[in-house]
Amino acid sequence: MNPPRRSAAWLAAALALVGCAAAPPAPAPVAPAPAAAGAPTPDPLPVTPVPVPTIVIVPSPAPSPAESTPAPSPAQLANAQPVTPSPVNEEDQQALALLADLQRYASDPGDDLRRDLAGANAALTRTRSDANRIRVAMLLTLPQAGPPDDARALSLLEPLVGKAANGGVSPLKQIASVLYAQIAERTRSLREEQKRTAAAQEKLDALRAVERSLLLERSRNAGGGSAGGGGGTGR
Repeated sequence: MNPPRRSAAWLAAALALVGCAAAPPAPAPVAPAPAAAGAPTPDPLPVTPVPVPTIVIVPSPAPSPAESTPAPSPAQLANAQPVTPSPVNEEDQQALALLADLQRYASDPGDDLRRDLAGANAALTRTRSDANRIRVAMLLTLPQAGPPDDARALSLLEPLVGKAANGGVSPLKQIASVLYAQIAERTRSLREEQKRTAAAQEKLDALRAVERSLLLERSRNAGGGSAGGGGGTGR
């Protein structure tokens, strides 16, 4: 066999092997069989409509009057009337100053209290105000300021206590009422203590009188017995 013929034979054999090894073609799709004449047609499935949500439009809130009111202009501010502060009660100021003084008196030394009493008496002589009356009355009850004078202190406070009892209540009158009650209670306690001391002193004096009478009687009896014994010896 010639070489050209041998090569063609080998080529033909190779092509035959390739054709045998290739995959078979896919089968053609089978068409559905036509429905028989007169057969019932199935009803379509019911479709439920999906509800569409309602869109609610909420209006924005209206601005408040304070926000809608424009700021005052400089001319309006210049023409605005000034706000007058409410007047401060002078009696309330006097009561606060008096309470501060009473608190200070509790810790001041004797020299300062004596000067305060002299100044308070001078102020009371010039102006017999309620605050000056209370200040002098308080200092008269402190032993460091001098000899206590509760009687004068009560006489200074009595007019204020009478006003408070008649319905005229004020801070100064309330302070005066409290101070008057304390001084009156202390005066009553001192008076009762003096009574008890006087009664005890009377009992002590009575016992001493009895003791003196017994001693005098004993001395008399002793003197008479010695005199009688001396006369018998003379006989």
